Amino acid sequence: MASTSAALVWYMVIASPGNGLVVLPSTFDKREQCTAAIAEYQKQPTPAGWSLQCVPSASPFTDNGSAE
Repeated sequence: MASTSAALVWYMVIASPGNGLVVLPSTFDKREQCTAAIAEYQKQPTPAGWSLQCVPSASPFTDNGSAE
């Protein structure tokens, strides 16, 4: 029997200086893809106080099917 593992979907979350959070609609299959996108974004000048991070689909910051 094959073992079942939960496949996580990674989201990029932007945090603003005013404590706002934005979850971008694009998803990544692997954390490495998400972190690579952040690294590419950070090559550009970013506004002070803004930050990006990757969060998995199991995170409380994501909306898991509540629209059903």
